[in-house]
Parts: sequence; C-alpha cells; structure tokens
Amino acid sequence: MHRAWFVAAVAFVTIIGAAAFRSLPGLLIDPLHQEFDWSRGTIGFAVSVNLALYGLTAPFAAALMDRFGIRRVVAVALTLISVGSLLTVWMTAAWQLILYWGLLVGLGSGSLALAFAATVTNRWFTERRGLVTGILTAASASGQLVFLPLLSWLVERHDWRPAAVTVALSALIVVPFVWLLLRDHPADVGLAPYGATEYVPKPPPVRGAATRALRVLFSAARTGPFWLLAGTFAICGASTNGLIQTHFVPAAHDHGMPVTAAASLLAVIGVFDVIGTIASGWFTDRFDARRLLATYYALRGVSLLFLPMLLAPGVNPPMVFFIVFYGLDWVATVPPTMALCRAHYGEDSAIVFGWVLASHQVGAALVAFLGGVARDVFGTYDVVWYASGALCAAAALMALVIRKGRAPAAA
Repeated sequence: MHRAWFVAAVAFVTIIGAAAFRSLPGLLIDPLHQEFDWSRGTIGFAVSVNLALYGLTAPFAAALMDRFGIRRVVAVALTLISVGSLLTVWMTAAWQLILYWGLLVGLGSGSLALAFAATVTNRWFTERRGLVTGILTAASASGQLVFLPLLSWLVERHDWRPAAVTVALSALIVVPFVWLLLRDHPADVGLAPYGATEYVPKPPPVRGAATRALRVLFSAARTGPFWLLAGTFAICGASTNGLIQTHFVPAAHDHGMPVTAAASLLAVIGVFDVIGTIASGWFTDRFDARRLLATYYALRGVSLLFLPMLLAPGVNPPMVFFIVFYGLDWVATVPPTMALCRAHYGEDSAIVFGWVLASHQVGAALVAFLGGVARDVFGTYDVVWYASGALCAAAALMALVIRKGRAPAAA
C-alpha cells in the first residue's frame, strides 16, 4: 500500500480528534443559560466567533503549512484547542467564553479545517483526489459520531465542565501521533505522490505566508467562480454548522425531546454523513461537480422546510428519515467544491479553498448568532428553518451558473 494512504489515515484521525469540540456548542446553550443567566444570543455570539475564526484562519494555515510544514502547524493547532477548551472550566463571565471558546479554539480548529485536508490531498495524491477528499471530510462527522453521545451524557449527568475537559484531552492525545506519523511531502520518504508517474521533489518553504494568502485572495476575487463558490459555501455553512449543529438540540428540547435523544440524532447524522461524503467524492471523480452541488443544495432546502412539522417530544419515523436524509447531504458539497477550486485555481487551490471555507464559516457564524436571537425574540426556531430552506434554493441556482474551468498557473 502506498504511503499516501497512511498519511491520509493520520490526517483522518487528527481531524476526528479536533472534531470533538464541534460536538459541544449545541449542548452548552441551555446549561450556560441556566447557570450564568446569559442570553442565548450572547452564547450564540461566542459560537459565531468560533465558527468565523474556523473559516478565516484556514487560508493562512494553508500558507503556514507551505512555510513551516504540516506537522508543526497541526501540532500547535491541537494544543490551542486543548488549552482553550480547558480554560472554559474556570470562566465566570461571558467575555471569557468568547475569548476561550471563540478565539483560542476557533484559531486552533481553523488550522485543522478542510484546507488542511486539501493540502494533504494535493501533496500526496494525483489520483483518487475526490475519494480522499470525501474520506477526510467525513472525518469531521466521525468525530461528532464518536463524541456527541458521550458529551451529551456527561452534560446531562455531570454538568458541562467534564465535557469540556474531555474535549481538551481528546485534542491533546492526538498531538504525539501527528508528530511521529505525519509527513509533510512524499519526497520526505522518497516517494512520488499516489498515482504520479514521476518523482516530485519537495518544494522549498514558501516565505511570507500571510502575504501569499492575501495575494491569492485578491487574484481569485477578480474571477466570477470565486464569488459563486464562496456564496454557495456560505449557505452550506449556514444550513449545517450554524443551524443544525448549533440549534437542533435546543430546538428539539423546546418541543420536549430529551437532550440525550436529540444529541443521539445528531450522532446519526454523523453516521450517514460519512457515507454521503465518501459517496460524493466518488461521484465527483465521475460527474459534473456543478450539477452535483445544485442537486445537494436543492434537496437540503426541501428537507429544511419540513423540519418544523417533525419536531416532537419523541423520535418518530419521519424525524428519523429527515436525520438520515440530512446526514447524507451534510457536507457532500465539499468534494465538488474542492474540485471546482482545483479546476479554476490550480496550485493555489488549497489557499483559495481556504477562503471559500472562510465564507462557509461566516455564514455559519451569522446563523449561529441570529438563530439564538430569533429564539429569544420569537420564542421559536421556525422562522430560521424556513429562511435557511429558501437560502439553499438560491445556492442551487448559483451552482448551476458556475462555469467550467481549467487550472491556471499559480498566482
């Protein structure tokens, strides 16, 4: 077996470890509201800072990996996540939640965002890129699957602090595995990338990481496909991380569903997300990425319009169907979006995708915050479900007008 698959496996485990923290925000809204009497809008703002930094850090992290190597950047990022999660145990004010969970964990997780997956894929693979992208994207859902039931049980039985400690330890445990097993480039072990017919020498470190990230942004921003990809991915983030991941558990709890039951439903989304994302990677290697995106967004929008009618004190078959359906579509959008970035932006595609991911997280941050405000104002989440369904319909139309592209030279 080619060494590239072992590197992909280490990256998969790393993303799983980092994904543990992403399971927690939706479980903290009610406990923090009850203990500190903070409004849901205030808690949602801290989550939105985290989500925004998750995206805005990604393009700079991709450039830093070109400068200092993947191992160093990933090890530091996991340490930041661990420290930020642990410090929340002693917080007493809302600004501390914003600093620890929003800033520190946001910066760390942003360095392990999908731009990390794109960097590993671009360096180690010339074939099966769509499949590997799907596998690494699914790692995030797998982390949710592994940790969400445990964290919900800890929050309900032992308060939220043991859950935060669990997140901190899970991120820290992964660090030695990254340092010992992850390699920056195939040339480090004397190999060609998987599927390549010729040996590819390791490029020299690229200095000026921040300057390069901004230069690539300004270059890409002069093209139409960048804005269409950024717009569709912003809606993707709004309808997944910002909406379902942050607000589904408290919304279901509003209808009388136990927190552990609602959290278990999110874990089921994680199961089917793995299947859907890997399948999407396989489809991306074979079909038009633009049409795949349009299909995914259209189906997601229709499902959101039905959700308010499905929420109930118990778990009924229609709700199970929604969870399975939404799980298959959760981040199936990532492989075709990465493929379109590669087609239009070539060697700079990992950094461009980092900026596209930034728009994803800005969309998620806005809905995480506005969803909490809507719940405070209207006493229900219904308006948020309907608005997100309409946005997904708009994203489907935007995907169809993205033009095909051939990879240009690096900016």
